[in-house]
Amino acid sequence: MKTRKGNKVYPLTSAQKLHYYCMKYCPKKQVLNIGSGLTIQVELDWELLKQCIKEAVARCESMRIRFTEDKEGNVYQYVVKEETQEIDHFDFSNWKPEHAHEKMTEWTSTPFEPYDSPLHKIVMIKMPDGFHGLYIKVNHLIMDAQSLVVFFKDVIELYCSRVYEDIPYPKEMSSYLKQLEKDLAYEAGSASAQKDREFFEKLISSSEPIFTDIYGPGKLKEERKKKKNPKLRAATNTSDNVDANLGNFHLEEEATQKLLKFCEENHVSMTCLLLMGLRTYLQKENNQNDVSVNTTIARRATLSEKRCGGTRIHSFPFRTIVSKTDTFLEGIYKIRDLQNQYFRHASYSPSEFYAFRKNYYHLENGQTYEGLALTYQPLAMKYDGPGLDKLGDIQYDVKRYSNGAAAHTLYLTVSHRPDGGLDFCFEHQTGVVTPEKLEEIYYYLCRIMFRGIEDASRTVGEIIKWA
Repeated sequence: MKTRKGNKVYPLTSAQKLHYYCMKYCPKKQVLNIGSGLTIQVELDWELLKQCIKEAVARCESMRIRFTEDKEGNVYQYVVKEETQEIDHFDFSNWKPEHAHEKMTEWTSTPFEPYDSPLHKIVMIKMPDGFHGLYIKVNHLIMDAQSLVVFFKDVIELYCSRVYEDIPYPKEMSSYLKQLEKDLAYEAGSASAQKDREFFEKLISSSEPIFTDIYGPGKLKEERKKKKNPKLRAATNTSDNVDANLGNFHLEEEATQKLLKFCEENHVSMTCLLLMGLRTYLQKENNQNDVSVNTTIARRATLSEKRCGGTRIHSFPFRTIVSKTDTFLEGIYKIRDLQNQYFRHASYSPSEFYAFRKNYYHLENGQTYEGLALTYQPLAMKYDGPGLDKLGDIQYDVKRYSNGAAAHTLYLTVSHRPDGGLDFCFEHQTGVVTPEKLEEIYYYLCRIMFRGIEDASRTVGEIIKWA
């Protein structure tokens, strides 16, 4: 297949293949749906907003991606030249707020038609609390969290440039297709791809990780007993029930600024600090210095990557061995050093990573070493460009909605709120993780991080004892 409806077709990228595999085998096909709402406390010109949304879609090639399947079952993607889907308008002003959010959760839980159809839904919404804006649902195959934020910001900037003087027209988006061609050329057997493969295969084969769970070592002990292997280091961490929900916690701006200040002063990323907090919690629960957590890398280093849309996230297991006699800062620097190595090789296919590890350690289907996953989203959904003074103290509200399904037991997304705080959004399988456990994880994660930044020379053992 070379073209579809007059459009050139392309194979899936490594990032898309991982998502597609998830959707193909998950019994709930909405598992890749991302639902978000962005509203502001301002009366909006709905017709103008609709025009800006349509223009943003026209500027963003990845919002016009379609997928198709040939007779052999191979899946391809193509970009249509024009999006004909209408922009809906829904008035929630006479609804109870909780019922409005239930409705948008229902929208998010509705699967898309997978082939030759739009994979986004945009609705202009008028909320009962005086906030107005838009709701967006996209399939993860065409957008990730970072590209979705960039799209939201593009709509805001297009609208503001028309309504307020001195606010400029936003710079163009970059081409998804041009970036796609670069990615596929890398995957076709480039020298850099071979270097990345060698790095990760050496890392995997250096020594075997060990499973650490949010509920402690019980699951690993059960697996050892079941397999009659007291030295087994992997455990099965899948569930037949993929029903899921979101647990949200909000860290206020003042506390958030303390974390950001620590990161700036010590030349580490927020991801490093969050990983240190999570791995120390797992270290405490499992009494185990060897801890692995799944982490994501956005792969948006260049300007063209930042503004091309699409899904570019690669997710890899991230293993650190930090003893209780190491200081908090020493642990963070171990994470930073390894993270820097990951960044250099992050274009490597996650599917190849997992396949090599599975074969090397003879893992059975479902067996893993990681009990949870982390994504950090550094962008906030608000206008922050020139002419900001024209907007005054406009209040923003951001919501994320559950699609009702999850392939992972626990997936934490940490993102910046427009008001300066942080949101901790735990997507969790409801049959495995309870709301009480989420509260406990959030409590200890924050307690560990703040104990650590108070005095980074404290040992990990001291922090675990005080936490």
